[in-house]
Amino acid sequence: MLRLARPWADTGLADGQVFGPRHCLLSEVTANDKAGEHVLLMRGEAKGETRLLLQHPYPRRGAAKGPAREGFPPRPRKGKDKDKVAEEDRQAFAALARMNEVTARVQELGEALDDPSTLWARLRAAWDRAEDEEDPRMAEIVRQARGLTPILKSFHDHIRRVLRRHRELTPLDRVQEMDRASMRWLSRQPGRTTAERAGSEQRIMAVVRHQNYDTLENRVAHSYLLLAVEVGREWLREHPRAQGSQRYKLVQGYVKFCKALALELGHLGVGIAEPDVTPNYVLLEDRTYCMIREAWEALLKREKALDELWAWQAQTWTDFSVLAIVLALHDVEDAELIAQSPIRFLAESANGIWFEQERPIAVFWLRKIGRVVEVMARPERPGTLLTLARAHVALRISDPLDRSAFPHRVAVWTPHALERLDLPEAAQEAARRLSDLARVPGQQERIRHGLILTPGHLEPEAIAIERSGVFVEAIAFDATGASLAAGRAAIRAFLARDIWGGA
Repeated sequence: MLRLARPWADTGLADGQVFGPRHCLLSEVTANDKAGEHVLLMRGEAKGETRLLLQHPYPRRGAAKGPAREGFPPRPRKGKDKDKVAEEDRQAFAALARMNEVTARVQELGEALDDPSTLWARLRAAWDRAEDEEDPRMAEIVRQARGLTPILKSFHDHIRRVLRRHRELTPLDRVQEMDRASMRWLSRQPGRTTAERAGSEQRIMAVVRHQNYDTLENRVAHSYLLLAVEVGREWLREHPRAQGSQRYKLVQGYVKFCKALALELGHLGVGIAEPDVTPNYVLLEDRTYCMIREAWEALLKREKALDELWAWQAQTWTDFSVLAIVLALHDVEDAELIAQSPIRFLAESANGIWFEQERPIAVFWLRKIGRVVEVMARPERPGTLLTLARAHVALRISDPLDRSAFPHRVAVWTPHALERLDLPEAAQEAARRLSDLARVPGQQERIRHGLILTPGHLEPEAIAIERSGVFVEAIAFDATGASLAAGRAAIRAFLARDIWGGA
């Protein structure tokens, strides 16, 4: 097994060295190697053997199956204030914020899929809004604030209550029901008549019914309200510059409403439900309580989902990078989308992946230069050169009018690490890798250029390197604000260069 700090590395980690926060957690193995916890990025053939490119997860809390990983910060838990933590923990908060923004950009694909005919135009508009930091990201709490406000108002007006039977001393003229215990109590009192047995206060033990709000369905609602307040406050803390936006005001009002309603339930004596409660008939069949229960479960699942997203955020970054390339191609002059893979957006991410699609995800016809460009992500048949380059994203460029010309590719690397990559060093090493691959004999397709897309850690940067006729551009950018705008502009500038072959 070859453990790789970077996908283009010539050598793996030294014996005894373990993966750390500055590494990309990649491995290249043969079919018979044992690699520990991983997902398969690409399977290819090179030099007569099958090679598998694997992605390992960032460590979760608790024990994890290999490979060895040390020095990684754990994901921050809810309720912690990032301004009151130790300096070494702030890296984790910054990584969590980047992960949330990248996830939000990918999730906007799911909203754009409501109308597939305008998919990329709607996604581009959503990303344009994300370049403005005053327009905060979409999240589950935003959707709930938008959809559940009328449901909670209906709940507030019709809180379910039950009449519970109690035995207590009751004025004689108000007695309506007595049970066997009440009759036994009365028989033990001195006197010959009921009035005499009632004593000077004229009270006897009787069954009375009192309203009680402490039902299972109300406890679930109470638990949801408290959780919604906590999650909403966390979301508001992440977007301090968005106080004038509609989403911020929506969530802020929702948090205030949920807090007031939770206080009212507390005054009514409603308890807190445990997360593993078994729903009763009301929670399953009553529309209001059913929607509250589903919203509660969605927020409860969020904690487990965040652990998975944290572990596999390199996968989400790859999908984000693919979408960025497709949107950049949309902006190329005279580019026409001629084919698009059916996309199925998942309700929950699977190892950091939010959508499934066939290969290629999109095909463009560049009228001006007469080229067809296919955007390939995690290709099933990458070919020898992409296998050796370890690039599981690529552009395949062909000339449909010249049947004698072989297609060529642009290798796209999406390295993800918790520490920022050294862009000049990365571009130099990637260019050297492609220069070496240009000398591999017997290959019809060629890799002419390379593109590196990596997280910018709020410091956007673009570095271009040319070496032996190979051009490589390394772009560091983020998923929000000015860094997103700079990254998208850099990708468009890369596509404007002579990467098409004979253009």
